[in-house]
Amino acid sequence: MPESDAERTSLAAVAALLAPARPAVGEQVLHAYDDPAGYVRAHAARLADRGIDEPFPALAWTALVDALEEHRLLAEFDWKEAPGEIRGGLRGLDSRPSVDPWALFEADEMLLPTARFLRACGRHYREIGAALVVLDIDSDCYPVVCLRGARAEELVSLAARAGFTAKILGAR
Repeated sequence: MPESDAERTSLAAVAALLAPARPAVGEQVLHAYDDPAGYVRAHAARLADRGIDEPFPALAWTALVDALEEHRLLAEFDWKEAPGEIRGGLRGLDSRPSVDPWALFEADEMLLPTARFLRACGRHYREIGAALVVLDIDSDCYPVVCLRGARAEELVSLAARAGFTAKILGAR
């Protein structure tokens, strides 16, 4: 399989893994991959918020992040986000676990800086069988998805095959 076919297939698999009941996510990702200029034209306003006005190599990955966020399957946090805002963002995910892991937190964890707080969230999510994963977009933010813990390594592997990075938060 040519490299581009493997990348395309892996991107489609990531979209299907993270948004199994929302085919529009995969369609947006593949649109960005197959027709980058057309995708930039069609999504100019959203991309302008990210400072993007032309195609670039990671456009399909960025399209994945944006599509997942649009479908309430991803929350994006600034590098200096307050823990309460992070909890609120994670609560808004349609993919969050049914068990609320906040009861597992120690009082001092609620005061951690963003990166450490997200790792603590990931650790507590893993304790209840879920996983938080950052889809790295080479930015000072944290685009975070939630999925079943048993599928987290699969996501990391698929992202790598597509040429991108996904990092499991709170993994040992």
